[in-house]
Amino acid sequence: MITHEHSDHVSGLPRLVRARAKKKKPLPVFISKLTSPLIDWETDDPAPPVERFQAGSGWIIGNVVVQSFTIPHDAIDPVGFCFHAEGVKIGIATDLGYMPESIKVHLRRVQVLLLESNHDLEMLKVGPYPWSVKQRVMGRNGHLSNAHTCDYLEADLDSGVETLVLGHLSEHNNHPEIVRMGAAQSLERRGLAPRLVIAEQHRQSEVFAY
Repeated sequence: MITHEHSDHVSGLPRLVRARAKKKKPLPVFISKLTSPLIDWETDDPAPPVERFQAGSGWIIGNVVVQSFTIPHDAIDPVGFCFHAEGVKIGIATDLGYMPESIKVHLRRVQVLLLESNHDLEMLKVGPYPWSVKQRVMGRNGHLSNAHTCDYLEADLDSGVETLVLGHLSEHNNHPEIVRMGAAQSLERRGLAPRLVIAEQHRQSEVFAY
């Protein structure tokens, strides 16, 4: 399931699909209609099974109900996802410059939430990126800062969240402990105590079982 075409999200996709094909276990790829033409499958072989969807639509895979929603990011047709199965709702929202009301609605009544906490604003300002890239990251179609994420946690996070995973941390403009400290303070001020997990680059997360 593909959120958008940026390389940090799809660069491994062709290899993964080819590996599954060699094992005769074709891997269906769910991708929005506008994003699909931008994927380079890096092969002359026929494209893998591709399910193209309209951003904002929903569908069912096995016993899992999937709902896509549009996010504000500088990609062609970026989306987030919610998954419903056996009374559990999981939300995934990364790569978004701000939190519109529509996304807040989609993330209501989730038990598990993966949310972006991309950068510390001061670290970004003094960091190694060119100014044009810094402006992009800070813009309304860029990435959520730690401060914006904490604002959401303090004002809008659903009180039923049991596991909160903060991810998509910048390698150069953030630090896991900065994210953890800010989020913990916001959750405490809100009177909420979900399990807080910080997803780190180069380290596989645990498996979350519900």
